[in-house]
Amino acid sequence: MVRKQYADVDISTNLSDLWRILNDRERELLRQYSTIHHFKRNELIYCEGDEPIEMMCLLKGKVKIFKEGVGGRTQIIRMIKPIQYFAYRASFAQELYLTSAAAFESSVVCAIPMTVVRELLMRNTQLAMFFIRQLSVDLGMADERTVNLTQKHIRGRLAESLLFLRDSYGLEEDGATLSLYLAREDLASLSNMTTSNAIRTLSTFVAERIIALDGRKIKLIDQERLRKISKMG
Repeated sequence: MVRKQYADVDISTNLSDLWRILNDRERELLRQYSTIHHFKRNELIYCEGDEPIEMMCLLKGKVKIFKEGVGGRTQIIRMIKPIQYFAYRASFAQELYLTSAAAFESSVVCAIPMTVVRELLMRNTQLAMFFIRQLSVDLGMADERTVNLTQKHIRGRLAESLLFLRDSYGLEEDGATLSLYLAREDLASLSNMTTSNAIRTLSTFVAERIIALDGRKIKLIDQERLRKISKMG
């Protein structure tokens, strides 16, 4: 991980949602104490059991939040896209990290000390509401995802994951290829299934001309059928 000071990044552009509800003094506090971290592909950002001392905002790249389960099996909990904040829930809960985070690709992260975040929260009620809203949205998504991953069949879970990746990271210029290259293991982890099941289901989708595969590239040929499969579960 490469770490450097914040001066070479335009905070008003990269942290726009948060930036707009701060006054000049609060903005200067962020400029003074925030740092920029550069992560390589698959590099860990924080680990389960670490002490949460910084809130993070993804400026560039893609990040996965995951947890090691029974038998060392990994479950991807969330996917982070620019510009999203993460790594602060554990600090608010006064506990160690329950998950880990890693970069899917070369990523740039802004880190803000939680001591600074707490100081700002005590002064700015709009900022407090900003985080209450963020946590509420995350909780709602987690509740829905829990139901989907436990009640849907394999086809429904995989279809939902492909649509989720489309909505999170968009498509390439052809309007069909996901703008994210996932290893089959990561796609399986995101869909709560084994890698072998993910590979078999992908092959079935290819045979049914729902998707096309080119290495790690996934092209969504029939997005309407994917939506139907996801909805049917």
